[in-house]
Amino acid sequence: MTIQKTKRKHPVHNIIFKENQPVIVFLTVCTKDRKKWLGEDRVHKSLREIWTNASGWLVGKYIIMPDHLHLFAFPGELEISLNNWVKYWKSQYSKTHKISSHRWQTDYWDTQLRTSEHYEEKWEYMRYNPVRHGFVSSPENWPYQGEIHKLLW
Repeated sequence: MTIQKTKRKHPVHNIIFKENQPVIVFLTVCTKDRKKWLGEDRVHKSLREIWTNASGWLVGKYIIMPDHLHLFAFPGELEISLNNWVKYWKSQYSKTHKISSHRWQTDYWDTQLRTSEHYEEKWEYMRYNPVRHGFVSSPENWPYQGEIHKLLW
């Protein structure tokens, strides 16, 4: 008998809180229809400002690609679900910019990280994304990345 693995089409969005274990989530958010409008200075600046002020979850390292972004997030001082936090900052961006072509995909993909090794693997994947796509020759040359809060294991 063969067991087939099926790929999930939608993430579960189930964050598990365990005593004495940090909660760090690797998040991927895409633009609607993968339109390429994210890779701009003004978008980067605006998202940094929104993430800095949206304290329900705190953003660690992030990278913004033309049609999607990746970030690490961990719970902030407010008790708010990850889903509500993502909806909040997406809506704040949309309200601020009012550019009809700048639309977000409805859902997002999240993975709760279990170990510091998993975190390092995801970070390497994120930072080399612009290199794999041919935008830059070295990850350090990609301008749309940063870190807002330090995440510690």
